[in-house]
Amino acid sequence: MLSALTLAAGYANKARCTGPDFDASGRSQPDYQERSYGDACYSDIQNLWLGRDIDQHVFPYVHGGITPDGTLFGGVVEYPVLSGLLMWLGALFADTDAGFLAASALIMAPFGIATGYWLGSLTGGRALLWALGPPVVLYAFHNWELPVVACAVGAVFLVHRWRSAPLRTRAVAAAVVLGLGFAFKLYPAIFALPLALYVLSGGPGGAELPAGKRYDVRGALAVAGAAAGTAVLANLPFALLGPQGWWASFDFQSRRQVDISTNSVWYWGFRDWTDSDGFQSTMDVVSPLLVLLSFAVACLLGWRRLQRTGTFPWIQVSAAMLCGFLLLHKVHSPQFALWLLPFFALVSVPWGWVAAYLLADAAMGIGIFRWFYLNMTGEANGIHDGFTAQALMIGVWGRAALLAGLFLAFLNARSAVDPPSDDSPSDDSRRPDPVPTERQTGLR
Repeated sequence: MLSALTLAAGYANKARCTGPDFDASGRSQPDYQERSYGDACYSDIQNLWLGRDIDQHVFPYVHGGITPDGTLFGGVVEYPVLSGLLMWLGALFADTDAGFLAASALIMAPFGIATGYWLGSLTGGRALLWALGPPVVLYAFHNWELPVVACAVGAVFLVHRWRSAPLRTRAVAAAVVLGLGFAFKLYPAIFALPLALYVLSGGPGGAELPAGKRYDVRGALAVAGAAAGTAVLANLPFALLGPQGWWASFDFQSRRQVDISTNSVWYWGFRDWTDSDGFQSTMDVVSPLLVLLSFAVACLLGWRRLQRTGTFPWIQVSAAMLCGFLLLHKVHSPQFALWLLPFFALVSVPWGWVAAYLLADAAMGIGIFRWFYLNMTGEANGIHDGFTAQALMIGVWGRAALLAGLFLAFLNARSAVDPPSDDSPSDDSRRPDPVPTERQTGLR
């Protein structure tokens, strides 16, 4: 119920930008752009009503492509295929950007409610961070994030609450959900790696290792294969029916440059260099390499914790990997806060970290659009000209510093899902061999 109320507030926040009048294309009037920035009620959903053939109800990917200058056409959108399907469904019976926003909200709200339910089952009261979270109000209907967040949380729910099945079965089912997440917005797929390591090490205390085995290699490979296979199967129909349009969405993202639209530390830290082709080509290499390095470090530190406790902390490692991605990737859109929010419930990091991040995110999320408004209207927008630019910089750099700190804080924190078994320390400094059971030794 609380999640539903917060989602309703999130919709009302974005609906402030719609109407009251509409032009021939269904765009809200008057002064749509000025209002969306000045009132900080901008949403990609409303904005993309025009420019991607969504208003023309063109089925995505099948007939389109991308021009040499990077313009998408023929119904292609810059998101993975399942998000494209949701966009098409949301526009199917709409003839204005307001109708598109309302229909999209109705389609996505059940995913947000399911996320709240699963978090409540997993973490109890900590789920209020989602049910009452300010990022849900700010970003629930900013873009198409709620289904992908539901995939990430749903995978955790399957692993830790489907008690009747063995770990390998639960993890493979979770990997399928993570593969679906890839087809929504890519990022849940990265969690398949720590989940595979969790299965490889036999879960809590190695208790679910196969008989006589130190590692469950087949289980880990099954997890990786299920995630990859699901992602492939979700994409395959589009790749076969419209290979040019399907590939255009990936091509568009690969061409994205570090600029104001990406809102990452790479832009704010190197603004004077972003017009250089050399800088952009360097970022195309440096940013993904650093992201991958952060993934490797998170998994390595998680493995070291396995040696101390007997359990690989796959949820904590997933959270740390996400921090590395958000900090180091060349794109850091405001709504990405929704990706991180469930991990504040799933992992018992100190509340100070949570409060600081939510404050920094709000400063950035509101400040960036107010700053856009000052740019658009030609008003002074420098750091010494008022609080807008100051709040934006506090948000951008405060959030960056907090993500760096949270990377380690998550890795050192306890899971809020199954604390007693998930973090029970071992007396030995190394991970002990599994103790043979009666079934394993053949004794009766």
